Amino acid sequence: MKYSLVFSLAIKEVLIIGNPELRERSSKISDFGESLQEIIEDLKDTLTHLQKTKKIGRALAAPQIGHMKQIIYYGLPKNPFVMVNPEITSRSEEKFWVWDSCFSFDVAFFVEIKRHKEIKIRYQDENGKIHVNEFDDDMSELIQHETDHLHGILATDHLTDGKRIILRQEWEKRFA
Repeated sequence: MKYSLVFSLAIKEVLIIGNPELRERSSKISDFGESLQEIIEDLKDTLTHLQKTKKIGRALAAPQIGHMKQIIYYGLPKNPFVMVNPEITSRSEEKFWVWDSCFSFDVAFFVEIKRHKEIKIRYQDENGKIHVNEFDDDMSELIQHETDHLHGILATDHLTDGKRIILRQEWEKRFA
């Protein structure tokens, strides 16, 4: 008799702009047990699927898939990692312009906004160990974007005027 293992991916639906849950503040994690690991697997599986289908994206925050918890999964090719209960503890005065999109926008458009060039962040890993790291440039922008989700903030909230929005097709023509 032959046996085969079948693994099912936990691909979750991404909440789209306009959904009031995206505006809620997420709660901190205190239990680093099985339920946390399940949410991390949901984030990983969903982000992997989105990266394959949308051909874009580096991270996903738990509120985007309906888990109102302070968890972010970074699916970076060479260094995937998780941030639990992240808190930005300092931001540089210097800012820079960035074209930002989001799976909660269905990556249909990009907004040009300003982000802090450097940040310092305190967070826990999936085992509860505390880390403090500094990030700059594109990683600083990415972490700011994802931690905003934990506080009910979207990239569109950082717009200073409506002139800095372009459709994804135009963004790809210009910048990709």
